[in-house]
Amino acid sequence: MGERKRYSKEFKLEAVRLAKEPDRSVLQVAQNLGISDSALHRWIRELEGQGQAGLPPENWTG
Repeated sequence: MGERKRYSKEFKLEAVRLAKEPDRSVLQVAQNLGISDSALHRWIRELEGQGQAGLPPENWTG
């Protein structure tokens, strides 16, 4: 098995921001960025789970 790819917090935040734009789908954004749509869905859920603070999870370094 290959190593799991790690993405920066900034990359994840930008991917989530793009996926939330009204004229884009999660699948389109994921394909454009070269990531899986399941990873992007997970990042969206993780960010939404932060509640009012809107801050990314502390473990968003990889």
